[in-house]
Amino acid sequence: MPATRPNSVLPGDLPAGRPMRGRAYPRPGGSALRTMLFLVRLAVFLSLWGCSNGQGQTEDGSTEDVKIEVLHRPENCSKTSRKGDLLNAHYDGYLAKDGSKFYCSRTQDEGHPKWFVLGVGHVIKGLDIAMMDMCPGEKRKVIIPPSFAYGKEGYAEGKIPPNATLMFEIELYAVTKGPRSIETFKQIDTDNDRQLSKAEIELYLQKDFEKDAKPRDKSYQNAVLEDIFKKNDHNRDGFISPKEYNVHQHDEL
Repeated sequence: MPATRPNSVLPGDLPAGRPMRGRAYPRPGGSALRTMLFLVRLAVFLSLWGCSNGQGQTEDGSTEDVKIEVLHRPENCSKTSRKGDLLNAHYDGYLAKDGSKFYCSRTQDEGHPKWFVLGVGHVIKGLDIAMMDMCPGEKRKVIIPPSFAYGKEGYAEGKIPPNATLMFEIELYAVTKGPRSIETFKQIDTDNDRQLSKAEIELYLQKDFEKDAKPRDKSYQNAVLEDIFKKNDHNRDGFISPKEYNVHQHDEL
């Protein structure tokens, strides 16, 4: 569920990926999949990442928690989800007040599980919090207070009233490295000087554009490059540092 007013309740325009072994879900064609993956990478690269915590604050100053119930957790779990990871999951969303369902990812967009990057605002903040430290194959039931959902405004298009507490049943299929991982930073930083120049990012974008099903012209590429530096080069020195790039705290250069 996007954090702003979207065209759909959950990020259904993101691509379906490989499900867990033993499951078979339809997948979009190669050209469409490449285009959607490109848009996901680009959107996250351009975005500034916020921080998440486990409590929200109401208007009277009191705090509310996201409540998490683990329904199933695999015995073997070698990797758990962290901020910045790319996740693939299914959701069912209900209004906690009366149990009415307002969203089911299995019936939207041909039933593809949803891809999103954790902790960057692709979904509402409550889901960003609720899906931390999950194993592939894990199932959770979570209760999200209004302060971590749609607050006092609600979301009329998604049939969510003001001040609504939400309940989600979540099944996580895959956890992979997201676009702002330390590995990606090192890949872009070709001269290993711990900062990203325009030339390095331009080269990285050029390679990424070449993977797109619809190649972009040079003026478009230049506009993307300028936008990246406008949003990320905070001290305007012509380089993007690890801090400006928002390499996660648990990673080290």
